[in-house]
Amino acid sequence: MDLIVKSKHLAVWNGHEFRCAVGRNGFATAQDKKEGDGATPIGRWIVRDVFYRPDREKPPATVLPVRRLQPNDGWCDSPRHPEYNRHIVIPFKESAECLWREDPLYDIIAVLGYNDDPVVPGKGSAIFLHIAKPDFSPSAGCIHLSREDLLTVLREADRGSAVLVSPST
Repeated sequence: MDLIVKSKHLAVWNGHEFRCAVGRNGFATAQDKKEGDGATPIGRWIVRDVFYRPDREKPPATVLPVRRLQPNDGWCDSPRHPEYNRHIVIPFKESAECLWREDPLYDIIAVLGYNDDPVVPGKGSAIFLHIAKPDFSPSAGCIHLSREDLLTVLREADRGSAVLVSPST
């Protein structure tokens, strides 16, 4: 079953409509996507695995692989580094996003299989499904859901589940 992102503010899961948020610059085709462009890539992106912050959350109920976040977990966003668009350990000699945040946005993260097989430098990194800001303001390219809706998706997901970013024209 797929979470279908139909617009900047609407996703559908198993017949239920969920409020969502996407990149501040809307959508980009995978062909046009670039690192730092603030766009959510159009396409079908398998859910690879799930991270959760153990000091704030219980492990989410899901059949997907689940990993505990650690304070030194990060994600490489430097296109020139061989670990680009990969999980890394901080400190890191290149640019990387820290996954252990003060706000709750990354308390639960579903890693999406965008630009990971193979990784193409500069085509975008760290495209996740995660918790939305309270006002559902846009992301840097990720898809955001409420905590409750994200937990519903993870609970009902199977190993073939994906996020299908397919905005209506």
